[in-house]
Amino acid sequence: MAELMGQRGAGKGQTPVEQEEREAQERDAEDQRQAMLASIMQPEAKQRLARIALVKPDKARGIENMLLMQAQTGRLTEKISEGQLIQLLEQVNQSTKDKTKVTIQRRKNVLDDDDDADF
Repeated sequence: MAELMGQRGAGKGQTPVEQEEREAQERDAEDQRQAMLASIMQPEAKQRLARIALVKPDKARGIENMLLMQAQTGRLTEKISEGQLIQLLEQVNQSTKDKTKVTIQRRKNVLDDDDDADF
């Protein structure tokens, strides 16, 4: 019974061995990604991006993807400095600032009916 439970929790129909292989492949891909980022970024910029990833992992991942795409297409001629990274972050913030919208909807409580109050 415990073996069946372990297999169910391992993943979507995968055996534990297949799960471990998939995780190893994901780790290798992430290691390769980090090595590529280290090769196109100066250490200060890499550290700043790591600090951003602590607070906003989605934003940092998006910046990493942008930088990797630029490197793959040959648009990067030199390593990204911290100042260049800051400029890129400001551009991303400007483009997402217009799209960000917060809407607050307040729910009316059924018991808070001011019309029927008899005082």
